[in-house]
Formats: sequence, structure tokens, C-alpha cells
Amino acid sequence: MPAVPTPIPLSKPQARRIWLRAQRLDAEAPFGAGSEAVAAAIAHLGYVQIDTINVIERCHHHILFSRIPAYRRADLRQAQSADKTVFEYWTHALSYIPLQDFRYFVPAMRRYRREGHRWLTTVKPEDTRKVMRLIRQGGALTIRDIDDDVLREKDHAWASRKPSKRALQLGFYEGVLTVSGRDGMLKTYDLTTRHFGWERLPKGANDREIAAYLLDRGLRAQGVVSLDSLCHLNAPSKAAVRRVIDARVRRCELVPVTLEGAGKQEHWATPAALEEPIEVSTERVHILSPFDPLIIQRKRTQAIFDYDHRFEAYVPKDKRLFGYFALPVLVGEEIVAALDLKTDRQNGKLLMQKWSWVGEGKAARGDQRKALKRTIEDELHRFQRFQLGD
Repeated sequence: MPAVPTPIPLSKPQARRIWLRAQRLDAEAPFGAGSEAVAAAIAHLGYVQIDTINVIERCHHHILFSRIPAYRRADLRQAQSADKTVFEYWTHALSYIPLQDFRYFVPAMRRYRREGHRWLTTVKPEDTRKVMRLIRQGGALTIRDIDDDVLREKDHAWASRKPSKRALQLGFYEGVLTVSGRDGMLKTYDLTTRHFGWERLPKGANDREIAAYLLDRGLRAQGVVSLDSLCHLNAPSKAAVRRVIDARVRRCELVPVTLEGAGKQEHWATPAALEEPIEVSTERVHILSPFDPLIIQRKRTQAIFDYDHRFEAYVPKDKRLFGYFALPVLVGEEIVAALDLKTDRQNGKLLMQKWSWVGEGKAARGDQRKALKRTIEDELHRFQRFQLGD
């Protein structure tokens, strides 16, 4: 039996820099510009989460803007609908995913075809036949193109009363339909095979390939990984992913690390990630979405950045600490503030609801605090232009 490698100690600042490099938040324009940059960013990150909240720009646009300074919303539309380099599906949430990874989601699609979806148990066969007939005969459509539904009672708070909408959603999860375009949150559905020009869906990956994919995706976008970070909201995958990790450790392709303050939680990294010299400019500022990959795993963010983000959109107003939709502010390699912003689109303004200092920002005093505030305000001007732009 080969000896178990001794874990390498890793400080929080080291882990921060590795993670920032993996997230491409340490460079000015790491992916370039245009729809090609969108495809490259999503391919590197593995997924970009989609969410409906739009007190500021929706998170999928925001996450891409954080890594593509010249980002335009039309670039994502081009990548999804014309270039067809990305597609929508469920990761830990609804997300944009690189098309090259489609095969890793085919087994889930087939499972939904066999077993149904627990959120969509009320979909009737006649509803499915109706929407499939309309799309096959008339081409891609939105739910607004179907106006003859007899409304039904909701079976849960976020359900639709339109039977056709539920049928479209089920077809999406089954992989029969894909979202071929979006106008805000209005989805256009088309046959998956027709949209991508396929005769049939790609061959699905097997369980071991999916486990290796989850590990590779995490190593690429996180740098330093744990089972929790690799299998976020996907606990059933942990055993298979752990087997792949152990095999790579034996081959010296992965190194166990002891992360400062992480207790007994195990972490791993590639030798190259641990050896690469990384410097993060203290002038680089990112106003991040609460759904950004750097923030969405709250426990990981707290462990590595000492920042406990609170998502307070569903918290009563009098109990909020940071505000309804607070955005963490990354300056260099420190999260120093949380800004509760709101876009007043009618009057063309970005409104500051609340500014909260955290971490190094809270500790700063006098001229240091003033300089830090000016640095953030400079980025706020650029952020406002993005909010109000096309």
C-alpha cells in the first residue's frame, strides 16, 4: 500500500489567492470580449447561475460582467441563440452551462423521462402532447404564444397555473426541449435536437465520468476543493467523487492540503495550483453578485475570506443587517464592504440603499478608509453604466 501523503499546510491568504486566480478575478479581462468571451468564461467557470431577482441586473449578466469588463447583454444572447455554445440546465440551480458539457447532464434527463420530476407531478400527458405538437409544427415558442390554457390551481408557491408552462418545464428537464433564447426571464423553447442540429442527444456520461467531471470543474474554478465545494447541494455524488480524488492522490495528481481554520474538513489541490506565484492587485475592485461562484457557497466564503454573507431578500426588513440585496465588494484579495444597491431604471440612477463596512474595510480608519471608499466609488460609476446600459 502506498503511503498516504502528508497534507500541505495552506493559509487563508494563500487559499484566497488560489481561488481568485481560479475564478479569474485577478486579471483585467481574462476572457477577452464578445460572445466568444461569454462562452470562454462559462466554459472555465463550469456554470453561471440564473436568477429572477432584478432590483439590479440579473445575476447571470452580473457574474459575466465581473469577469468581462466590456460585457454586453447581447453577447450572452448571441452565445445562447446564435453561436449555440452554451445551454441552460440545472446544476445546483438553473444555470448557463458550456455546450461541451452537455453529455454529463444526459443521464439526469433520461432519469426524469423515466421517473418524472417531483416538482411537476401534475403534468398531464395531454398537456405534453399539446406543447410538443405546437413546437414540432410551428417552431420555437414562448408560453405567451399559448393562449388557450384552462388555468389550474397551483400545487406549490412557485408553480404556474398554466398547464402548458408546466409541460414545457417538464420537457426541458427531460432534455426533449431546450431554452433557445430569452427576453428577460421569458424563455423561448425549441426541440433540443433541432436547436443544436443533432439527430439525437449526445451519448450520456457514465457515473465515473460524471464524478471526474465534477472534480475537474471544481479544480478549474475553485483551485482548492473539498467534497462539500465539489458537490454543492449534490450530496449523493460525494462517494463517487471521493473515489476519483483518492485515485488521483495515489497518482500524485492531487495533493491533500490542511486549510487554516478548516478543522477536520479535508481539502485538495493540484501541485501546479500550489506552486503558481499569484499576486492580486490591491487596485482591482469587483462588486459581486450574491450568486457569484465566489459567494454562493456561504460556508466556503466564510472559511477562506472570513466574510459571512447574508442573503436577506427573504428576511423581514427590521432583521436585515446588510440590506435586501447586498453585494459583497472585493478589493484586491479582501472583501471589505457589502452594498445594498437598487437600480432606478425609470430615472436612470443607481441608488445606494446601505453601505456596510466589513473585514479590512471595517478596520480601516481615517485616510485609509477615505482612500478605500474612493476606490470603490470609482468602480460604482462603471457598475452604474452597466446597470443602465443596453
